[in-house]
Amino acid sequence: MRIRQHAALGLAATACLVLSACTNAADWNANRSSQIHSFDTSSIQAQPDIIAELPQGALEDGVLDVAASTDYAPAEFLDPSGKAVGYDVDLTNAIAAVLGVKGKVHTAEFDSIIASIGSKYDAGISSFTVTPERTAEVNMTAYINVGSRFNVQAGNPKGVETSDHLKLCGRSIGVQVGTAQETTMRDAAEKCAKAGKPVLSVRSYSKQSEATTGLVGGTIDASYSDSTVAGYAVELTDGQIVTLGEIEDAAPQGVVTSKADPQFTAAIQAAVQYLMDQGIWQKILDSWGVKDAALTTAELNPAVKE
Repeated sequence: MRIRQHAALGLAATACLVLSACTNAADWNANRSSQIHSFDTSSIQAQPDIIAELPQGALEDGVLDVAASTDYAPAEFLDPSGKAVGYDVDLTNAIAAVLGVKGKVHTAEFDSIIASIGSKYDAGISSFTVTPERTAEVNMTAYINVGSRFNVQAGNPKGVETSDHLKLCGRSIGVQVGTAQETTMRDAAEKCAKAGKPVLSVRSYSKQSEATTGLVGGTIDASYSDSTVAGYAVELTDGQIVTLGEIEDAAPQGVVTSKADPQFTAAIQAAVQYLMDQGIWQKILDSWGVKDAALTTAELNPAVKE
């Protein structure tokens, strides 16, 4: 979950320490580039009733300026040409279409976005997990439910079990540096040690795609990531890997807007609800292989566990 920024630096295990272990890495990386796309929002009609909810003067330049870190596939990332893509980017463009304007995604440092909402940017759509700390500072309109999930090779040839994290003792699990999943797996590794069980080896990678490469090549037994990331990895590898077990610790993520402008927030909330009601949001997520994550109610500042 995107509760804190993913670390950009650090000692990361490389996915191809042994060349022979990377048999299919080039294939899946090539497939990753070929499957990057954007959802076509050109058929979405502007909704006068929702536009009327905007405060006077809002979006008068015809642009909805949205900040995203663009480093977190499949939610928001840059394609080989440097264009922002992902389901959060598609959501930005869809909201803009409902409001009769164009969407513009600005790449920004994840930790800097919230402080810039209402001044530099109209909104932030960057996989922000809803937390009490955040909703005390900004408004958050829920649009997706994301938890954690494991990936294993197709057919689970190594017989990985995930129903209890103690069953991972003796396994090697790939995670991205700085994520909630890394923390969870390191906690599990400590429990394995205290229980006198075989070592749970946590392999931390600077990018989640490196963990996927390691899994495809067989250098790790499983990977653990956001449920949307796990689902997207299945699509990218053409089924060389699969998801395993249930989604764990699911929590909503929200569109961030300023508390100083409740009228603007209401318009954004109405636009998101319209996209949900029309099935457009579900279609966007379907196109990215994360169909199970869609919410159907655009709740403002939903109550969540701390």
